[in-house]
Amino acid sequence: MTMTPTLDRLPPDDRRVSLPESHASVAVAGSKLRRFAAFLGPGYLVATGYMDPGNWATALTGGSKFGTALLSVVVLSSLMAIVLQALTARLAITTGKDLAQVCRERFPRPVAFVLWVIAETSIVATDLAEVIGTAIGLQLLFGLPLTIGVLLTALDVFLVLALQSIGFRKLEAFVVALLIVIAVSFAGQLILARPDMAAVARGLMPTTELLTNTDMLYVALGILGATVMPHNLYLHSGVVLTRQIGPTLPEKREAIRFAVLDSTIALAFALLINGSILLLAAATFFTAGQHEVAELQDAYRLIGPLLGTTLASHLFGLALLACGLNSTITATLAGQIVMEGFIHLKLKPALRRLATRSFAIVPAIAATIAGGEESTGRMLVFSQVVLSFGLPFAMIPLVWFTASRKIMGDLKAPVAMTAIACLIAALIVSLNLKLIFDTIFG
Repeated sequence: MTMTPTLDRLPPDDRRVSLPESHASVAVAGSKLRRFAAFLGPGYLVATGYMDPGNWATALTGGSKFGTALLSVVVLSSLMAIVLQALTARLAITTGKDLAQVCRERFPRPVAFVLWVIAETSIVATDLAEVIGTAIGLQLLFGLPLTIGVLLTALDVFLVLALQSIGFRKLEAFVVALLIVIAVSFAGQLILARPDMAAVARGLMPTTELLTNTDMLYVALGILGATVMPHNLYLHSGVVLTRQIGPTLPEKREAIRFAVLDSTIALAFALLINGSILLLAAATFFTAGQHEVAELQDAYRLIGPLLGTTLASHLFGLALLACGLNSTITATLAGQIVMEGFIHLKLKPALRRLATRSFAIVPAIAATIAGGEESTGRMLVFSQVVLSFGLPFAMIPLVWFTASRKIMGDLKAPVAMTAIACLIAALIVSLNLKLIFDTIFG
């Protein structure tokens, strides 16, 4: 006797669609090139999660401490992310449901409820990093106190509402525009920093020092552990369904190819950004003997004098602020997908956003008042630990579902891809557990 109901036997209220106000709102028609162009966008929403303030902190630490030695770790972690996001798109297009909906359908209700609580906790942790990152960006650029900056982040709900009201493609365009701002900012800083290209080439090769240098291994674990975040798996599975995907097997195969190509290109872009952060830290701080730069504020203060111009500092702050605004949008969408998918509770976007943001603002304000600027780095680390704990509860079901012929039919993931995904899941879970252990017990 199975605990998994078939779609035909599901009650009507279990046939809800992901992001109903935007579901299948983007037409897919015309030539092959036009059909592919229609799928461009969701990958860039996902890519914003791979360059949040937690990633910034680990990349800055790695670059300032070890130069370009950990560049290969940044590349490896991005390749892992590409595989997992490809599975996410395959699951959504094949089943017509997001990851949260499939979990609700395939697991007993108590299990699905626990998965929902963990997913919501992960989203709050993600939002905490965004609150801190945006507040620091406002402080660096405009001199606002951190506490005021944290409070101002609550106003981003109006930005999200405005973008959602004018159409999903417009929202995607806004995200891409901010990503371009981030890219241009880092390109300008790298031009000023002039990294050693020979050192860059050496950094692309894995180093055996990881096996002998405990400090280097710990930072590498931080880079890997902060890369794949659970909310991105839920987010991608929901936003890819904003496309009008045909019901036939050939149409779904084509949609999977286009969606995977979109996410691969976007994550390659995220790799360039994360690599740029590490290279900037290596060329600026490591070269100057500043090996303990982990706080975003310290990076902002040091980068201008070291490069001989305040422009570098302003570009750094601008990129950080753009990153925070982008992450705000994607966290809101992920929260909506998770809540509607797991428990079928639909809230107005404003209420949903304010509720999530309030859970992040309270600890952020408490920490900044009690500990000052120095506490923000610890809060970023704390948010990454929470995300590390929540990751297996999204990643393992994803790999399991996409490997099942019962769920996926002829579109189940190839055996080789499943094997690679299992190795990635085992590695990431192991590294995240070690990161949690080391963070708690020092």
